[in-house]
Amino acid sequence: MDEGSKRKLKVTPPPGTSAGVHAVTNALKHVFGKMGVVRGTRGLLKLNQKGGIDCQSCAWPDPEDRRTINEFCENGAKALADEGTKKKIGAEFFAEYRIEQLAEQTDFWLGQQGRLTEPLVLREGTEHYEPISWEAAFELIAHELNSLASPDEAIFYTSGRTSNEAAFLYQLFVRQFGTNNLPDCSNMCHESTSVALGESIGLGKATIRLADFEQTDLVIVVGQNPGTNSPRMLSSLRAAKLAGAKMIAINPLPEVGLMNFVDPNPQHYGNPFAGPFDLLTNRATPLADLHLPVRIGGDMAVLKGLMKVLLERERAAPGTVFDREFIDTKTSGYDDVISTLDAVEWDEIIAAAGLTREQITEAAEMILAAGSFITCWAMGVTQHTDAVATIQDIVNLHLLRGAIGRPGAGLCPVRGHSNVQGDRTMGIWEKMNPVFRENLEREFEFKTPAEDGLNSVESIAAMADGRAKVFFAMGGNFATAAPDTDAVAAAMRNCDLTVQVITKFNRTALTPGKTSLILPCLGRSEKDIQAGVEQIVSTESTMLNVQMSKGIFEPASEMLRSETWIVCQMAKATLGDKSTVDWDAFAGNYDLVRDAISRVVPGCENYNERVRVPGGFYMPNPPNHGEFPTATGKALFKAHPLNKVDLPAGKLFLTTIRSHDQFNTTIYGLDDRYRGIDGDRHVIFMNAGNIADLGLKAGQRVDITSHFEDGERHVRGFVVVPYKIPIDCCAAYFPEANPLIPLGSVAKRSGTPTSKCVIVSVRPA
Repeated sequence: MDEGSKRKLKVTPPPGTSAGVHAVTNALKHVFGKMGVVRGTRGLLKLNQKGGIDCQSCAWPDPEDRRTINEFCENGAKALADEGTKKKIGAEFFAEYRIEQLAEQTDFWLGQQGRLTEPLVLREGTEHYEPISWEAAFELIAHELNSLASPDEAIFYTSGRTSNEAAFLYQLFVRQFGTNNLPDCSNMCHESTSVALGESIGLGKATIRLADFEQTDLVIVVGQNPGTNSPRMLSSLRAAKLAGAKMIAINPLPEVGLMNFVDPNPQHYGNPFAGPFDLLTNRATPLADLHLPVRIGGDMAVLKGLMKVLLERERAAPGTVFDREFIDTKTSGYDDVISTLDAVEWDEIIAAAGLTREQITEAAEMILAAGSFITCWAMGVTQHTDAVATIQDIVNLHLLRGAIGRPGAGLCPVRGHSNVQGDRTMGIWEKMNPVFRENLEREFEFKTPAEDGLNSVESIAAMADGRAKVFFAMGGNFATAAPDTDAVAAAMRNCDLTVQVITKFNRTALTPGKTSLILPCLGRSEKDIQAGVEQIVSTESTMLNVQMSKGIFEPASEMLRSETWIVCQMAKATLGDKSTVDWDAFAGNYDLVRDAISRVVPGCENYNERVRVPGGFYMPNPPNHGEFPTATGKALFKAHPLNKVDLPAGKLFLTTIRSHDQFNTTIYGLDDRYRGIDGDRHVIFMNAGNIADLGLKAGQRVDITSHFEDGERHVRGFVVVPYKIPIDCCAAYFPEANPLIPLGSVAKRSGTPTSKCVIVSVRPA
């Protein structure tokens, strides 16, 4: 049944350049093949345009003033095509396939079947999903929720696709219901960033804007592969290079997206004739001037080494390296960080980093030569045990140089899904900001739950041990995105009711509770008409830009409903007269939702007016202009010792990665052309030395076992692929390797799963 499973693995050398003509042809192949030429072209011309469709893919911001007619990347085009596909599945499909049959298929096959067209229910003891009316679905949800012994027995998850309007109403409903159990995908990706930056600078978000890339002298990219996960970021890196900036890439794998980039959008070029020539001739812009192939888990060691070199130079020539005026007036905690740097020895740094002192010194020299610099990072940094401390060392490095709050300088965490940051701004969080709490209670005249809720990992444990009995997911593919796949599936099956608001069938729908509901919703590219009026929604980018999004296509089915409408109907059915909210009014007019947001969410004043301005508006960003909203009003140096992760003999460090043919858990195809892989995702990338030492061969099938304090986990039948990765390190694709990630292995203080540093052993299958 799964056509993809019939293909054989093909391994070729990785290409020397990223994007270019191949990106254009692959994007058009997906869009035109799934949507048709006319409809596909219409969608692409509206994607990321002012007043158009905000991309369903990554959260990279759009240019403020120089948007082109094709302001999208290959993966953005694939996301549009995946949502806009003409394929549909409904009652006939689910009558044909039992849930056990569907569970045998790959995620790629499931995603290729098409859009869901009507609400579905899988009743206890049955083998098929079957249609259910919207009214009956909400009655079922309300009955289950109101039958719970405590509101805390329900979990309400949110993915990064959800709009600001839907997210705001969702958290409002959940808190009126009586719980703060609002885990979200931030828990599994950038929670470490939110914790680290919140403590250090008072804001858990980026401190820069897009224009800073053209004003900087240096860009450091650590623990990130933008060529696959945030392709439009490559245009910003290219702009920095053309303006004279240098670039350092700190990453275990030498990702081609960080090396050479051919801009597939000719209009990004200043010379209108140079762009098409470069595209057609595949002439690339070199990006990284220096690649540091860090050992998995060694990012903190590299940062301490960089700061140690700077400290040596500052002591040799006081006042010439560190920005003493900035440190003295804008920061506190400097002496503690210096003591920590003095305490760590170079042999510790070198062993943990897997680099030479000369390599680290070369990178430090580039920082010394830069008047301003930007540091970007993603999950290669956030998903480690010491992720929070590592990110705070990134901040420490910037504070030493005064490189925050001025043009071309600052911190750039690169968020994943398109509105994951906006959802958090709108109150999707298992905790509550005190100001947000006060405003929400005043606006809607109710008392919010006092106790913190459960994050994503804690929610899995609660479902597993019976403390949580209902799981509701607003978007996403929780069972596949979460770590420890088998444990998550067992936990979800332990629930009395699981509910998903989704556009397409996915793996989570195949790990149902005793009863399971699928509520199909509109996609972002589809018209949302309420009370006869077309509605708009809004999102927030990774750089705090809030702008509107408006669908242009007719819905895939007349039975589809918007996320906002679904939340309102569920709230009305569940809360009844106990609610202080006019849910019907909110469902019929999203302007009313935004008016409420403007009174509750700081920085969103006059929301309706400002979001309709072409390009939208920016949320407050005090660190962007040198102000730090911490308790002391200063940026805080945070001192942490270097903790090297010891690797037992015969074991390897594993990091999970994504292919170029996927976004999050959505698999668009089986071609990872940036790494030379096609036809199979069950591969393990290994250093040639480790392959030889373990008595293995390229192309051999192996079993992988992860080792943690609570036992072992296994995946089987992965193909060995030699790759340029540091010795004692290996990599495998997410989510295929997720069963290896221990549920109990999380980052200190953020609870983020440690998917980027897992101790494994490999043996012949």
